[in-house]
Amino acid sequence: MTNLRPDLRLDDRDIAILATLSREGRITKTELAARVNLSPTPCWERMKRLEKAGLIHGYRAQISLADLGPHVQVFVTVELESHRAESFQIFERTVARIGQVVGCWAIGGGYDYLLQIVATDVTTFQSLMDGLLESRAGVRRYFSYIVTKPVKEIPPALALLGDADI
Repeated sequence: MTNLRPDLRLDDRDIAILATLSREGRITKTELAARVNLSPTPCWERMKRLEKAGLIHGYRAQISLADLGPHVQVFVTVELESHRAESFQIFERTVARIGQVVGCWAIGGGYDYLLQIVATDVTTFQSLMDGLLESRAGVRRYFSYIVTKPVKEIPPALALLGDADI
């Protein structure tokens, strides 16, 4: 048994279900059950319990942006002008409304946030950042890092988060 969340006990099969679904969201219930060494009904019941507990937020397809057309992916570190709670809330509400911001994390150590932005080109990205600077979002400064090629993009190794050995 592992304790990723104190209010929820997970065993090796629960972790295996989560790990498999994080890599293969479209796997059939029968195949998932076979992979975790359960019959389909108990596997389905565990899956439903994991969904109800909030451990599974949804199922998504991994889209090849490169095959869709030209785009630029940029990671941006952001420092806010003020470190009052209200300033963080205003910034978070602002970026939540920007569709090109596909990821936003509050971080410690030097910067306040890390953003992941996908835009059609560098000009569009820069317009977005200019608008963010001019808004009331409270950005003091930012540093941008343009992705030149993806090297590794995989779901986390869930077994490493607990004591399960998968």
